[in-house]
Amino acid sequence: MDTLAPYAIYLVLGLTGASLLVIALFGLRSLTFGKVKPQSVVFIAAPLLILGGIGLATGDWPMAGILTVMITFGITLLSLLAFGMRGLVRF
Repeated sequence: MDTLAPYAIYLVLGLTGASLLVIALFGLRSLTFGKVKPQSVVFIAAPLLILGGIGLATGDWPMAGILTVMITFGITLLSLLAFGMRGLVRF
């Protein structure tokens, strides 16, 4: 039973990679057919760009992942605060 675990891990990683590839391909297809706004694609791709930038700059990918999550949460918090304040000020 101990020898089965590495194969299961590789299978799960392979299925995850294949599903991410299919999601990306269908996203590009929807973008080319005009079903998706380019702005929404940029918002979805922003964390990946942040992760890639920090990972390439530092070379420490686990720390880059942690920093990406912290930066993304910070941006989300600031945007929620800004839109909430805008709703308070607007009549």
